Amino acid sequence: MASLVVHNNGVEPSVIQVEAVSWAQQDGKDVYTPTREILATPPIFTVPPGGSQVVRVGLRRAVDPQRELTYRLFLQEVPSAAQEAAKGLQVVLRVGLPVFVLPAVTTKPVLRWRARLADGGLKLLAANDGNAHVQVAGVTLSRSETGDTILREHLAKYLLPGQAGDWLLKVQSLPPPGTTLKVSAQTDAGDMHADIVME
Repeated sequence: MASLVVHNNGVEPSVIQVEAVSWAQQDGKDVYTPTREILATPPIFTVPPGGSQVVRVGLRRAVDPQRELTYRLFLQEVPSAAQEAAKGLQVVLRVGLPVFVLPAVTTKPVLRWRARLADGGLKLLAANDGNAHVQVAGVTLSRSETGDTILREHLAKYLLPGQAGDWLLKVQSLPPPGTTLKVSAQTDAGDMHADIVME
C-alpha cells in the first residue's frame, strides 16, 4: 500500500478521476495498458477549494521476485457543467504519476550505450540491462583522448528494466567512426559514466 494527497489550491471544487495503467515500453515509446494489478481508491472524488483528498494505492498481485514492476496513475480533472457551458478555451488537468513496485532483491539500473552516425547527426542509444528503471535527465559526450566536450544535451526520459531508447542529436563537428567517446549521464540513480566507440 501507498498513498498520495491531492490538493486543490483553486477557488472552485475540482472533480478528479483516477485511472491505473500498466506501463511498458516498445521501440522506445511508452505503452499504457488498463490493469487491475493495482487499485486506486477512491477512483473518483471531489476536492473542495483549499481542501485535499488522500488517494490510497494498493498492489493486487504478488511482487515480482527479480524485477521492478512499473505502472502509472493518471489523475484527470473532470469538467463541471459550468465549465462545459462556458465559452472560450477550457483547460483541464491530466497528470501521470509513475508507480514503481520493488522486488525483494537489490535493484539497480545498468545502462549500456552505443553511438553511431545517422541522418546527419549522432544517434545515441541506451539500453537498460538492470532490474530497475532509470530516468536520464541529461548527457555529456566528450572525446576520451582529449577530454574535449562534443555536446551537452537535456534528455528527460525514463528507461524501464530491459528496455532501450535512442536520441538523434545535432553535433557541429561529428566524430568519425572509431572515435572513443566518454558518456557522462545525469540520472535519478546518480551520475553514470562509460566509454564507447563511435560506430
